[in-house]
Amino acid sequence: MAAEGTTAQVAGIIPARWGSSRFPGKPLYQLAGKSLLGHVIDRVACCRRLDTVLVATDDERIEQEALANGAEVVMTSSQHSTGTDRISEALDSFPALQHVVNIQGDEPLVSPSVIDLMADTLRSQMDIDMITAANPISDPAQLDDPNIVKVVLDNRGDALYFSRSALPYNRALGQPFSSLRHVGLYGYQRSFLKNFVSWPEGNLERVEQLEQLRALENGARIRVIVSHHESIGLDTPEQVPEIEALLASLTEDDYSPNTNQTR
Repeated sequence: MAAEGTTAQVAGIIPARWGSSRFPGKPLYQLAGKSLLGHVIDRVACCRRLDTVLVATDDERIEQEALANGAEVVMTSSQHSTGTDRISEALDSFPALQHVVNIQGDEPLVSPSVIDLMADTLRSQMDIDMITAANPISDPAQLDDPNIVKVVLDNRGDALYFSRSALPYNRALGQPFSSLRHVGLYGYQRSFLKNFVSWPEGNLERVEQLEQLRALENGARIRVIVSHHESIGLDTPEQVPEIEALLASLTEDDYSPNTNQTR
């Protein structure tokens, strides 16, 4: 899994907590014979450009499940309100890790190749503070769904803004335009992440309830990788049949490194 010939190490960190108002104990929920966390660890194990994979948690049950699935574990405070804060604490134990990819612990279909591209971009372009991902919206109904976060980019591929509203507004309806759905994968330069968690909540972040807007409000540069891979997260028990069907449709190639190509 480690990247060869590099000195600045990149970690993939999966923040995981037991407490959830909508879905307590979600990381250990069984999907197709394996825990949700186990599926995520399996997907991340396919990456070739990460130097290490860590699970950051405050719960011994999650610790044991992560260890049983071959991941290293960092125990963190139970007081963290976000996964970003948990990841920042986890990094304190690993001074050699200069870049980190925040991998959501509830996305069992996450793309290894997108994670690898994030890791390589952070390693090679130190002027990029933060990196994330998006994919084209194919269902028009998603434009007005506040649970689907939209993002618009500049000509360099960096984020201009994220919103729960339709973005951008297509005034000339006859003109085709492919809006982008934000995917909740994040990567950070270590120094930037430490600054980020020290900043107070921003005005736009508070209004939209989108943590990444804090970075934009403070002048950060967020690179966005556009991929045609759609990763569906498990938010409620009602989604289980859909996600189990998608897991059942995966082939051995889907678990091989670098099979999901970005565009």
